[in-house]
Amino acid sequence: MSGETSNGATTSRAPDPRATDPRATDPRATDPRATDPQRAGSSASESPAAHEHSTELPREFATGEFPLDAYSRIVVEISERLAPSVANLRVTRRSRGGNVPAGAGSAVALTPDGFLLTSAHVVAGPGRQGRASFVDGRELSFRVIGIDRLSDLAVLRAEGSGLTPATLGDAERLRVGQLVVAIGNPNGFAGSVTAGVVSALGRSLPARSGRSVRYIDNVIQTDAALNPGNSGGALVDSSACVVGINTAVAGVGLGLAVPINPATRQIIATLMRDGRVRRAYIGIGGGPRPLPPSARARLGRAAAVEIVQVAPAGPAERAGMRVEDLIVELGGHPVERVEDLQRAMTAEAIGQSLPVRVVRGDRELELELRPIELTD
Repeated sequence: MSGETSNGATTSRAPDPRATDPRATDPRATDPRATDPQRAGSSASESPAAHEHSTELPREFATGEFPLDAYSRIVVEISERLAPSVANLRVTRRSRGGNVPAGAGSAVALTPDGFLLTSAHVVAGPGRQGRASFVDGRELSFRVIGIDRLSDLAVLRAEGSGLTPATLGDAERLRVGQLVVAIGNPNGFAGSVTAGVVSALGRSLPARSGRSVRYIDNVIQTDAALNPGNSGGALVDSSACVVGINTAVAGVGLGLAVPINPATRQIIATLMRDGRVRRAYIGIGGGPRPLPPSARARLGRAAAVEIVQVAPAGPAERAGMRVEDLIVELGGHPVERVEDLQRAMTAEAIGQSLPVRVVRGDRELELELRPIELTD
């Protein structure tokens, strides 16, 4: 290439490198983002300008469908499966002026032909009956089949069929911290659902029937909100199995439920069949007490049940048991807590001769005890 100077002379120019080097005129040749899609996308996503000018919205806004998180999905599924099985109870009692309101609560369907499970205190009392309403709009009359105040469980029979029975689980498999859902009718609001966790296991809850007091074992403590009207409703695990029957509110965030386990299943079956639960009675009042060091070393246990009261003419008095005796064994089984005695007081023990071992002072005595049937 040539050019002219101002005085007309011609000179020779060096070649322009941009004319022969494509990188000088094509930015894609020097910017790797131009040919690398991953780098290009990364640059675009990091560019503020790209955010300012983008008009795309997340798919959920366009479709109106927002996915549920895992926790919500479980609670929703449990609610949808169990709601048809939980009834709202309106309890009445017979009087001279007719049926009058006597309370409210919840119940869980056990069978398609009308058996319902609820808390004993919801329907306890003479002449109790009422109506059970379900989420499908049905309202059925019910009558009381059996009540066991000492486990706070009762079985009802609704006058209808085609109910959706709940699946009973096993509370012995629960773990502290596990998700649970309470379904019931607090304050008359049918089909209410609250969720929480198992706060504690192995609690004891006193239950009274007449002058008799018994401790319900292995009660479930939960922080799922419970209110009046929740009693008799379902406490459900993440598999939609009923693991407890809501029974009491012990404080804010402190609800209690009677567990569904082999012992309570037997009670439920007995109530359905016989309408009542038979229990043995030995006629003592007692409480836990540490064993003296010598007895502790001899027996290999730390505690026993101290007798603090003996009923006159009862089985314990006839067997020669006294106040301040420490019961360490009954029927060949060790006794360390009141619950150990309660578990032995089954219908099979009524009228049977049971060996009982007590510590009296520095002596151990073997006595024979013959329980009788517990009556209100």
